[in-house]
Formats: sequence, structure tokens, C-alpha cells
Amino acid sequence: MKTSLALAAVCMLLCCTAVSVQAQAKIGWVNSAAIMEKLPEAQDAQHQIDKLVADWQEELAKMQNDWQKKYEEYDKKKLIMTDQLRAQSERDLQELEKKIADFRTKKFGQSGELFNKQNELMKPLQNKVFKVIQDLAKENDYDYVFDKSGDILLLYTNDKFDLTAKVLERITTFNK
Repeated sequence: MKTSLALAAVCMLLCCTAVSVQAQAKIGWVNSAAIMEKLPEAQDAQHQIDKLVADWQEELAKMQNDWQKKYEEYDKKKLIMTDQLRAQSERDLQELEKKIADFRTKKFGQSGELFNKQNELMKPLQNKVFKVIQDLAKENDYDYVFDKSGDILLLYTNDKFDLTAKVLERITTFNK
């Protein structure tokens, strides 16, 4: 009785092991940041964005310098100003501060022009990469494909599952 029970337990263990081996997921990973860095369209888009940011930062620096000069001028003369003139100068400085803050929000805020421009230029490229990843995953029977460059941190990756080069190859053949 004990031997047949032990034999049954061993058979069950072997069956469970065989089922679990067959049920293992096929996992791949990509580095989307590396893909985007190597795509000429993404590089062009990033250059456009960088140029916009540089222009806006230059404009912002001019506004801040203007405020600084006006403040220093006000600070030097505030003791000899009339109350009315001092109040007007303070209002002007506050107005300029508000303009600077509004400009910063309009250009760099959460739904500002920078965010919109990034979406406009990068979203189609990201969608293209995502589509190629999906196609490759389906063609090669992957169960999961992780993005190594995103928020998901993988502590170990086996390079044989890296689809980055295949995605790049597929995209470059797409463009021809």
C-alpha cells in the first residue's frame, strides 16, 4: 500500500512537472530607448524638440534678466521714490513675474507646448515601434515582451531574447 501510494505520488509529481514545463511562458525584451535613438525619424524629431526647448529657454532667460535688472533698479531707487511710484514699480515687477510664470507653464507645463510637440512628433514613431514589437511577438510565439528601458526593471535578461535588433531591422526595411 505504501509503495503504491509512493508510486502514485511520484507519477503525480512527474505529470505536474511535465505540465508546468509545457506551460512556461516565452518572454522577450526590447530596449525601446535604444531603438528610438537609432531611428533617423526619432533623431530628427528629437532635434526639433531640442531646438524649440533651446529657443524657449533663451526667451525665458531674457525675461528673467529683464526682471532682475528692473528689480535692481527698483531696489536702488525705492527709498527716494514716492509711495505711488514705489507701488507702481512693485506692481510692474509682480506683473513681469506673472508673465514669466505663465510663459514657463505655457511652454513647459504638464499640458504645455513641449508636451504637445513631443506627442505630435514622437507618438507616431512610438506606435510604429509598438506595432512591430506586437507583430514579432505574435510571429515568434512570445507570451510577454518587456521594455527594459521603461519603468519595469529586470534584474536579469538573457540576450537571446533581446528583440531590439530585430525591431530595428524590421523598421528599417519598413522605411525602404
